Amino acid sequence: MVKYILPLILLIMLVSCNEEVVKKPDNLIPQDKMVAVLYDISLLNAGRAINQNVLNEYEIEPMKYIYNKYAIDSLQLVDSDTYYASIPATYEAIYTAVKEKLENQEEVMNAQKQAAAEEAAQKSKDLKKAKPEVAKDDLP
Repeated sequence: MVKYILPLILLIMLVSCNEEVVKKPDNLIPQDKMVAVLYDISLLNAGRAINQNVLNEYEIEPMKYIYNKYAIDSLQLVDSDTYYASIPATYEAIYTAVKEKLENQEEVMNAQKQAAAEEAAQKSKDLKKAKPEVAKDDLP
């Protein structure tokens, strides 16, 4: 009897684990677009944390900007995020892609910053070389 109950319990557990927790929304944002949306949200949130005044000065509302740029609405974003969150492997893949994009952008920005610093140092060095010597008075 125990031989039959244990496999039955395991089968029930396997079937229940494969149940769809959240129903797929009709207007689901595709994964690649979701990565782009979350990337932009991350950038805007970082910008807001660094200098809120710039957003206020240009009257930029971060989420309104996102909705307009990607032609989505808040409910669609929430439904899609909830759906993807119910599938951990997919959700992790989305956030890993966002993280990689952010890290790649950071590398590009650091390279540009380094190149600008080197260029400024070279210009400064060139200006010092090109500066004519000022004649000194012979008076004691």
